[in-house]
Amino acid sequence: MIDVKLVVDLNRCQGYAQCVFLAPDVFTLHGEEALLYDAGPTDDERDHVAQAAAACPVHAITTDIPDRHNGQ
Repeated sequence: MIDVKLVVDLNRCQGYAQCVFLAPDVFTLHGEEALLYDAGPTDDERDHVAQAAAACPVHAITTDIPDRHNGQ
């Protein structure tokens, strides 16, 4: 299995926590707004991480997962 690589721009993140709901094994909130995350989740989390990145209202999450909607 290949690990997924992801980065969260914590300056852009506003703590909406959509990622926490969609990938709770990867993202957690510490307090009300401090986001903690696993920067190298396993391939098993790939779909959840992709959904979390797509759901982020401020586009703070980037991954190495191709965007299926753009045909990549």
